[in-house]
Amino acid sequence: MIQHIDDPIPSFDDAAHEREWLAQENAMRRERLQLDPAGDDARSRRYRLLARALREPLPDTLPADFAQRLAARVAAAPAPRAVSGSSFESTLTLALAIVLAVAAGVVVAIYGSTWLPSFATFLPTPHAPTTRWLLALAGCLGASWLLGQWQRHAQGNAG
Repeated sequence: MIQHIDDPIPSFDDAAHEREWLAQENAMRRERLQLDPAGDDARSRRYRLLARALREPLPDTLPADFAQRLAARVAAAPAPRAVSGSSFESTLTLALAIVLAVAAGVVVAIYGSTWLPSFATFLPTPHAPTTRWLLALAGCLGASWLLGQWQRHAQGNAG
């Protein structure tokens, strides 16, 4: 039986777990003291190899081909399958959005005459200089959005 001298032995309910722990501790102690591994059994040699690996510092940088290996792993991974319930959820979400839009239209039609005039005070008059700038800003934003959509569409057709 392996004797353990250095540390107090924790209490084990299972004798097999205690023997395994003692073998690990003995292998780590023998590796730390750099004793000859010639007399060690296969299990002790594996534990000594593990202790040696744990003593080594971790590499500071990623390997040079890390991005290529990661890209290859991602490309080799199977694509996630569409869940059968996702189309139902999309349809339900679209139906909810349509119902909310119709409800908003009904509310504006019924109650709009009461509260819409109060918003008219916030809007600039049609001939004010700020109106032209706001229209120019809206035109620039719209043109940028359309250009982005056109580029995505062109890239989607090319790829």
